[in-house]
Amino acid sequence: MLRRAANPARTPRTASFVPLIQREIERMIGTGELTGGTRVNESTLALRLGISRGPVREACRALEQIGLLRSELNRGFFVREVSTKEALDLYDIRAGLFGTAGRLAAAIVTTVQLRGLEELIGEMDAAIEAPDIATFYTLNNEFHRQVVVASDNDKLIELYPLLEAELHLFRRRGLVLPGSMRTSNDEHKAILDALRQGDCTAAARLLERHILAGKARFLRTLEDDSATDARRGPLDPRHLRSKDR
Repeated sequence: MLRRAANPARTPRTASFVPLIQREIERMIGTGELTGGTRVNESTLALRLGISRGPVREACRALEQIGLLRSELNRGFFVREVSTKEALDLYDIRAGLFGTAGRLAAAIVTTVQLRGLEELIGEMDAAIEAPDIATFYTLNNEFHRQVVVASDNDKLIELYPLLEAELHLFRRRGLVLPGSMRTSNDEHKAILDALRQGDCTAAARLLERHILAGKARFLRTLEDDSATDARRGPLDPRHLRSKDR
């Protein structure tokens, strides 16, 4: 008796889903849907994506390996919490990495790559007007990734995702400050001009400053949090909850 062929659309390979689920969890962390210490609800995520829990669990294991999640026996996966020192160390490493990427990219960037960066800047302007911080955050990440790709340095391109993954845990904080998205995109425009002119020195300097400006915005959010806690007073329930996290 002949068997009917399985519908490939209904029986996709598990492995093909894992990278997509990884990116979705990264997006949720980056946009603040999942915050530090929050448990990843595998069942809910699988139901939302219309898949089984197996690929979700595999994606979580992969994200644990690169430092985005941590696991607890019989409890599942949780979004990892990053210390202030870890965050600042990552900013410093990224500043050097992007300075190198800018210097290399300015010498060899193609017309197609420049056009792609320009389109992203235009889309970020639209997100600012909306305002839509989640969309801006995603586009901002893609702008940075494309600059690194334009450097055509294989080792730098290989290292970049490992550093960026952990940044999803905290980088969005700096974009919530008033005017931060506009300032960030103005910096993108200056970077694009330097790349278009083939100015290696300017591109390196502007990209390094861009990352360090993000570090400064992150530090400002910490100062704002401290000031808010001080105004609440030590017995304010909101203050106690923030300390318990």
